[in-house]
Amino acid sequence: MKSLWNSFKIAFSMFSKIPMPQAEWTKENMKYMFCFFPFIGLVTGAVFTAVDLAASFLGFDGVFHTALLVMIPVLITGGIHVDGLLDTADALSSWQERERRLEILKDSHAGAFAVITGCVYFICCFGAYSQIGGNIKSVLIVSLIFAVSRCFSGLGVMTLPKAKESGTVAEFSRKAEEITVRNVLICFLVILAAAMVLVHPVLGSAAFVSALLLFLYYRHTALKYFGGTTGDLSGFFLCLCEAGTAVVTAVLTAVLF
Repeated sequence: MKSLWNSFKIAFSMFSKIPMPQAEWTKENMKYMFCFFPFIGLVTGAVFTAVDLAASFLGFDGVFHTALLVMIPVLITGGIHVDGLLDTADALSSWQERERRLEILKDSHAGAFAVITGCVYFICCFGAYSQIGGNIKSVLIVSLIFAVSRCFSGLGVMTLPKAKESGTVAEFSRKAEEITVRNVLICFLVILAAAMVLVHPVLGSAAFVSALLLFLYYRHTALKYFGGTTGDLSGFFLCLCEAGTAVVTAVLTAVLF
């Protein structure tokens, strides 16, 4: 139990801004860390839903309402996944050889393509959230996607080759109980998919299938252009999954409601 509790604390310390008691980053304490990665998504989704309900109840203007929703994931996570999106955008847009792309991923400077991609990402989120804001079924679907995206991201870490022998993802993978973590994440995905379908069969099914297709695209991109996954690529996928499924949900919300 102590190992599980420490894995929980390390997961939240690494991937969120939520204050946690300190835990030593040993192999024993980190082996189940990715089992708790989706819980950060559940917390993000719960706050996202609560803010939407509060904004609707208080009668906030649509733009202010939407802006609050856009800020929630960044405020809770600290934007670590957005950093991965920006680094990956620069690397992919460079059209350099694989080794050079990996070097660009490590570069702390943001290039023009990172800035452009960041703007497009937040515009997509803003537009999608403005469409679903106030519609509780759509909001719940998007809220659950924050956990779904982290399940798929964790599976990527466990199952995909590592682009580098060193680095955060390679280190975490070596310290993880791979089979246990993989099976737990798959179980979470099944539960989340069922919950989404229960909320709304069409919206839930479309959002989950979209997340799966985006994971396959991420897998293809990581293997083709980088030879495997990294921490930045995992963040790239989270952003792609959350924005992409939000857009799909927004379009169907406009059609169905």
